[in-house]
Amino acid sequence: MNRRKLGQTDLELSLMGLGGFHLVELLFEDAVRLVNRYLDLGGNYLETAESYGHGDSERKIGEVLKTRRRECVVATKSRSRTAKEVLQSIDGSLRRLQTNWIDLFFIHEFNRYEVLDEVSASDGALEGIEKAKKAGKIRYVAFSNHVTPEVAEKALELYPFDALMIPLNYFDRFNFPGWEERVIPLAQSKGAGILAMKVFADGFLWRNTEAALRYTLSLPVSCLVLGANTEEYLQKDMMLVEQLIPMSEEEKERWFFDAPELGQYVCRQCGKCLPCPQGIDIPRVFLLEGQYDRQMKDDLVRDPAEYALRDRLRFWFGNQDYAQKIYASLVPSALACNQCGECEPRCPYGLPIMRKLTIAHEKLTDHRPPGYTRIF
Repeated sequence: MNRRKLGQTDLELSLMGLGGFHLVELLFEDAVRLVNRYLDLGGNYLETAESYGHGDSERKIGEVLKTRRRECVVATKSRSRTAKEVLQSIDGSLRRLQTNWIDLFFIHEFNRYEVLDEVSASDGALEGIEKAKKAGKIRYVAFSNHVTPEVAEKALELYPFDALMIPLNYFDRFNFPGWEERVIPLAQSKGAGILAMKVFADGFLWRNTEAALRYTLSLPVSCLVLGANTEEYLQKDMMLVEQLIPMSEEEKERWFFDAPELGQYVCRQCGKCLPCPQGIDIPRVFLLEGQYDRQMKDDLVRDPAEYALRDRLRFWFGNQDYAQKIYASLVPSALACNQCGECEPRCPYGLPIMRKLTIAHEKLTDHRPPGYTRIF
């Protein structure tokens, strides 16, 4: 499999990395067989986290590393925020992985400004990570961020991270446009490697896997980190990643019109609906709706399987409070819409903007306790 250099490190990663989250779904021997198969097929990047099954994923990968450590670039993650905790976390991961060093260590879920303050404080996680680096326990430092491009930008200015992992797919491109518009250029300017996660939007893009892969392959990433829980899926994904041609800019623009997951509901943030006579920042409202629930609840009647998938994934990132706090300061709110209708003929994607403003306002002002399943 083709390999790409990770930022300014000396690591060269296979274009497809194997994410360890789904290994917790497998029996021990089946997971070990799957990881060995990935290596046999030419992959070399194994990524896991201590939180995946409370160390279960690390233990399964560790069984493989006992005999194949030199064939792999190994990454793991921790949610620890203090120096003491992160050092304990690193030692625990090393034991479970049965190795003496971690090639790429992630601060996991580096999603909020409060976390930046915690890890950079005296006796914070970054201090512990520096100690682990000096002791030879970890080689390079990275962070993962799922929902807040603005926090990722600040993180890149805070510390000389070697890499970062962010969600990059054609669906969330319009819920979190800051990844491509701001974070990727900033990371490139600082020499930080970029790893792509959630290429299939947590499985939401399962009907169009080739388009999803081609889209993310068009971005300046070192590795696409994909999970697999069967050898069939593993081999198919590895073959596609190796053989597919990245989308051109023209193809992407056409796909933004045609992608069924985007349909006639997800705002593409083109801004052509403006100006609004009432002064509503329509794209901003829909951007916050995207941050709230990925614009997955559109009030359309769907079959049970599709409804269940959307209901499971819409609050996957747990970002409701963040979106609602920003919306509360937005003036005017979506309620200022007087149904004049001037915006809708301007929308190239045929979005029902007036109805969508009502839906977005209901979401962004709903203060019931957050949950992953919530019926409106």
